[in-house]
Amino acid sequence: MLSWIRKLSIGTKIKDGLLPDGDMGTAQDLVNKKNPSEVTEKDITELKETVYDLLRTIKDPEKPQTLEQLEVVYEDGVIICPSTPNGTFVIRVEFNPTVPHCSLATLIGLCIRIKLERSLIESFKLDIYIKEGAHSTEEESM
Repeated sequence: MLSWIRKLSIGTKIKDGLLPDGDMGTAQDLVNKKNPSEVTEKDITELKETVYDLLRTIKDPEKPQTLEQLEVVYEDGVIICPSTPNGTFVIRVEFNPTVPHCSLATLIGLCIRIKLERSLIESFKLDIYIKEGAHSTEEESM
């Protein structure tokens, strides 16, 4: 299944029912909706699925498995807030380090940020958090 951003990144004309009148449009037409009220629940769900698809393929810095295989990232940890008045989505990613004393939690967070910044073509604000209570240095960073 091609998810929203992958369809959009093709850059060809596609018919996906995302444009208000159902006409065919380019990827840029779909991403640059003029009115935030035009963003549907389907758009948000597809963006969430796309973000998760991107994150689950990241390799762990210490192990040969992916973040999904190690259950560092999970679907419920990706939250998409509806776009702000200026059309910016807020993408919140919560991840769970493999162990409470994981020394590479910061690097994992940075890998998540870079993967999303390089892969998503639309305007967004990105918040990345370690799952509450999942890391031993949680109190130190507050």
